[in-house]
Parts: sequence; C-alpha cells; structure tokens
Amino acid sequence: MPDPAPIFFGLPPPLWESLGLTLRLAAITTLVLGVLGLPLAHWLNTTRTRLAPVIEALVALPVVLPPTVIGFYLLVAFSPNHPPGSWWRDATGAPLAFTFTGLVIASVFYSLPFAVQPFQAALRSVPPELLDAGAAHGASPARVFLRVHVPLAWRGIVAGLTLGFAHTLGEFGVVLMIGGAIPGVTKVASIALYDEVQRLAYPQAHAFAAVLLGLSFGLLLIVTLLQRRGTRLP
Repeated sequence: MPDPAPIFFGLPPPLWESLGLTLRLAAITTLVLGVLGLPLAHWLNTTRTRLAPVIEALVALPVVLPPTVIGFYLLVAFSPNHPPGSWWRDATGAPLAFTFTGLVIASVFYSLPFAVQPFQAALRSVPPELLDAGAAHGASPARVFLRVHVPLAWRGIVAGLTLGFAHTLGEFGVVLMIGGAIPGVTKVASIALYDEVQRLAYPQAHAFAAVLLGLSFGLLLIVTLLQRRGTRLP
C-alpha cells in the first residue's frame, strides 16, 4: 500500500494546495483591482456626468446582493452559449466557467466595491490646494494624479488593496457558483473548509479555519492601522 500523504501542521497537502490557490487568486485579483479600481475611483470622484451615480451604484451592488445571485448571473454570462462567454470560447477555444480565469474575473467584480470605496475616500482626503499647486507648476492632470494625488493618498489605497485581498480570501458563494470545486484549479480555501466539515473531519477543519482566521485578522489589523494613521497627512 502507498504511504499516506504527509501532514504539515495538522493539515494534509490538499488543504495547503487550496490555500496556495486562494492566495494566488487573491494576489491576482488585488493587482487587477489596483489597475482598474484606482482610475475608476478617481473618475467617480471628479466626473460630472449624470451617469456617475448609476455607475457608482452598480459598482457597489456586490455589497448588498447575495453572493449566489451574483454567482448565478456571472455563470450565465460565462456560459459558452451567451456572450461574453461565447466570445471567450471563440477566442481561446476554452470555456470561461469552471476555470481559474473565470474565478479571477468573478473575484474582481465581487471585490470591486471593497477596493473602490476606500480608494474614493483616500483620494477625497487629499487637500485640493496641494493638487492645485501641482497643476500651477504646469503638470498635466495625469502627472498630478500619479505624482501628487496617489502618493498623498497611499495609506487609503493600500487599505483598499488589503481589503480587496482579504475579501477574496473569504469568498465562497461566488467562487462555488463559477468554479465548483475542482482540486488544484478552482477549489479555494473556503470550499475546502466546507468539504472538511461535510466529511466530519473536525480536527482538520479546526486547524484550517485557524489558519484562515489568522490571515484575515492580520490583514484587517493592517487596514485598521493604516486608517488610524491616515487621519493625518504623511
């Protein structure tokens, strides 16, 4: 008989695999949130278009909608029978649902408000006089944003990125609807923990839950410290 798989810190390799997959998903999602969410937050803060409240409400929808509702509509959208899922299949030859790429897209959509709203608050906290001073020296709006606005708001921006990362760690309903539980592909930590409880493997579930609890607490502690220090200018 083959030797049983080694257990590290009370957790078997499949649980470490799911944790590694979750951390990779959270890291990629956070990167995309920074690239897309920061310009979006700046635009929402400065635009005068009448559509801004509608777009801001759409961005905030994941805060109030049940995850299963979001997951269902994303699953329909990712279907190869409907665009954009059909466009993705035609371009890549592979489906979008039940893939890691699908998880990333769903996670970005689901975690977007948890990054954009802190971004907006951080950008609003910068005194306009400092931005006007940069513009008065002939800097373009984009240069003022990148060289003055973003550096002065860095604590709130890091807090938003950290919240987006932490929120992705805890996703369950959306990732389950979009990705299922394919080991090594879409079986993230929250789903792996649920499976352990379903199997009545409570010792492993306790150990795994403790790891996730420690990660989440550490991330929220970072956010809290940044927000408390962000009450004064750097």
